[in-house]
Amino acid sequence: MPELPEVETIRRGLVSVMAGEVIVKTQVRRADLRWPFPDRMAERLTGVRVLALRRRSKYILVDLSSGETLLVHLGMSGRILISVPEIVCSARKRLGEFHHFHPAPEKHDHVVFEMANGARITFNDARRFGVMDLMDTVKAEAHPLLSVLGPEPLGNEFNESYLVEKFKNRNTPVKLALLDQHLVAGLGNIYVCETLYRARIHPATKTGKLKKLKVIAMVPIIRNVLVEAIAAGGSSLRDYRQADGELGYFQHSFQVYGREGEPCLTQDCVATISRIVQSGRSSFYCPSCQR
Repeated sequence: MPELPEVETIRRGLVSVMAGEVIVKTQVRRADLRWPFPDRMAERLTGVRVLALRRRSKYILVDLSSGETLLVHLGMSGRILISVPEIVCSARKRLGEFHHFHPAPEKHDHVVFEMANGARITFNDARRFGVMDLMDTVKAEAHPLLSVLGPEPLGNEFNESYLVEKFKNRNTPVKLALLDQHLVAGLGNIYVCETLYRARIHPATKTGKLKKLKVIAMVPIIRNVLVEAIAAGGSSLRDYRQADGELGYFQHSFQVYGREGEPCLTQDCVATISRIVQSGRSSFYCPSCQR
């Protein structure tokens, strides 16, 4: 499932073709994804201008001139692809003529947006675990999927004192605590594994047992891992692609994730990367460096 860096990369790609532009046509090519689409979704998403594109945790939020916000979650295999014709004749930019410039829709292209600038944005989801919903922009933070989220790890509310307080007196393994979206929003398995390796913390260590200085040191490490991953366009595993169809390449910088049995990359460490399963998810770590 795409994590925060992948979703942020896609959001940034969409800004260049959607922000400030009018959606001249919306095609909804099935009745549902993970859940049914909102009533009259195609109608409500046609003829409106995109005011802004935001990200909250792993959700993309598209604010519209209609006073509504489109919520998008990619699920397990969802992809958002952008098609921009190299040459668009102004006489053919009328509604309904974009098919002359774009590839024909594929089997799993479930929602298609045609923009006034000629761009086509397609939501493709083979497994249909993705989500789309519409809500009043002023009430967006009260949406059931958003209201339960903790602070953004790159935001000011997520800081050293916050994490120390949240970890205090808890008996939760640190790996699972960082994956708890109520505690911090957007962190996923890949980047928590990488964070704990850099922080030299075993993933099974109970949060209440961590020394305060260790907890404090984790905050900038989390931010650095995420910033580096965003700069690399995220990590391409299985279905993930950037909005322009390109692969992210942070996976080439993995120090532990997916490296079971391979040598630890820390200088002078002779251990190999191990894997344990925590709540059904693989945790990769160095048994020598992370104790």
